Amino acid sequence: MSFHFPVRVYWEDTDAGGIVFYANYLKFFERARTEWLRHLGLQQHQLKQDTGGMFVVIDTQLKYHRPAQLDDLLQVSAVMQDKGRASLVIAQQAWRPEQDGSQTLLCEGTIRIGWVNAAKMKPERIPSSLLELFS
Repeated sequence: MSFHFPVRVYWEDTDAGGIVFYANYLKFFERARTEWLRHLGLQQHQLKQDTGGMFVVIDTQLKYHRPAQLDDLLQVSAVMQDKGRASLVIAQQAWRPEQDGSQTLLCEGTIRIGWVNAAKMKPERIPSSLLELFS
């Protein structure tokens, strides 16, 4: 199941030419993943308090196709690609809807998030109750 989150491009997201700075796509993807978890009923701060664990990014792979620009309203997606015992791989894309109804793919990638013990910052297995939510 794909989750979509709107992201507006602001001045702070762009370089001097008004083009989104390449690293900011990671921020856009982070916002979409956070809202995806919230949509599933998981708030990360509460999750940490309740379980003592948290998700951290352990690997990213991105491909840039087209630039986004100042004031663009993007649609950023997050969809589970792979689920392991200690990590999840989330496929993500940033699209710009066009006036003619089409969409332009701007950036796509995969983000692997691992589950760690928050106090020790050591990898652990994702609690089974969480894994069930991702089925």
